[in-house]
Amino acid sequence: MLRAAGIWQLSRLMHSTVAACALLALLIGTVEAQECQPGALGVSRTLVVDPGEHARVGSMQYGESLPLNDHEVVLTFDDGPLPQYTSRILQTLASECVKATFFMVGRMARAYPAMARRVHDEGHTVANHSQNHPLTFHKMSVDQAAREIEEGFASLREALGDPQAVAPFFRIPGLLRQNSVEQYLAAHDDLTWSADFLADDWTRINNREVARRAISRIEARGKGILLLHDIHPRTVLALPEILSELKARGFKIVHVMTATAERPKTVTLPEQWVARRTPGQQMWPVPVVGQEEPEPVLAAPSPASFGIERFGPVVKIALEQTFERQLTEPPPPSWPQPGIYRGPEANVLPVPAAYNFRYLRPFRLGPAPEHPKIRVAKKHPIMARTKRRDPFWGAMFAPRPQIRGRAVGHQLTVARPSS
Repeated sequence: MLRAAGIWQLSRLMHSTVAACALLALLIGTVEAQECQPGALGVSRTLVVDPGEHARVGSMQYGESLPLNDHEVVLTFDDGPLPQYTSRILQTLASECVKATFFMVGRMARAYPAMARRVHDEGHTVANHSQNHPLTFHKMSVDQAAREIEEGFASLREALGDPQAVAPFFRIPGLLRQNSVEQYLAAHDDLTWSADFLADDWTRINNREVARRAISRIEARGKGILLLHDIHPRTVLALPEILSELKARGFKIVHVMTATAERPKTVTLPEQWVARRTPGQQMWPVPVVGQEEPEPVLAAPSPASFGIERFGPVVKIALEQTFERQLTEPPPPSWPQPGIYRGPEANVLPVPAAYNFRYLRPFRLGPAPEHPKIRVAKKHPIMARTKRRDPFWGAMFAPRPQIRGRAVGHQLTVARPSS
């Protein structure tokens, strides 16, 4: 009995010793990781952005991206934290003194709050990637999207224990965007992130192919946001090679943070946010800070700009440089004119005046005048067979004169009223 109790106490002591050694090794590894090695890649600068000014970044889907200089890259990781892989990602980043942005899933942060806190404590930016990572953001309602977004932020804040520790950055799962979701994020001052290039590390390729695709696409564009995932072993194995190649090719790492009262935003120009600039396109000239000139004021166009030299009863218009003509215009008649307008108190429309009509070829009443070209038609066949002389039939089928030439009729025209 005593022997069994002694063995049990010895086993407890061994377990506590092993746990203490593991904790000490973790602390030592963290301290060593925080110390930069000579020649490490490091962070060239920190870019502080204001989500209230720019709502969407990433040239894969939007017209704006982060205002990066040539050969500057921003590292981002999605879908974590997952301790067995996120911890190794953190070690690799720390060995090169590199900072990144981690878009965490709220459910994963609730499951592994210690790993989420470690990401924040090591100086990386913690951002939101929804609560459950549904791949239906492109067709869900705004209420459903808002629930996923807000629950994700709440889980991250609870895991970190500090509401201010979570950046107002959001990346839609699968990049399956829709306008209503982006408008909701912009209305709540959350910056929507896409990417500038991918490494396809979620597909079934090996780590060497992940590194090759990442470096080739970064080289092709020259700068931008790289999207990776810290939940795949191939990403863990490819990250050291990616960082080594970036350092060898002269690329710099930029860390992105959000503006606060203590941390003002980085001063940028609107042209720096433009993502889709065609090759060779020149940027609009911008004056040097402190030497701005007043904004020019355009002069109002004068009549001479349209060829009118002077106003008055006679208007001289220059139609061409070698041709001019005079136009004399009478003064416009006063309104209302007599006989046309009777005022608002009238209950009926005004009666047209006599000058509103003009008869060009009026009818002539009475017998037809004598005309040299008149010929009389033959007697109608019915009258030839009818022996009686009835006045009705005689009037109906009597021979009528036929005049050769233009027809005579009545034409109605509207004439300008006389003064």
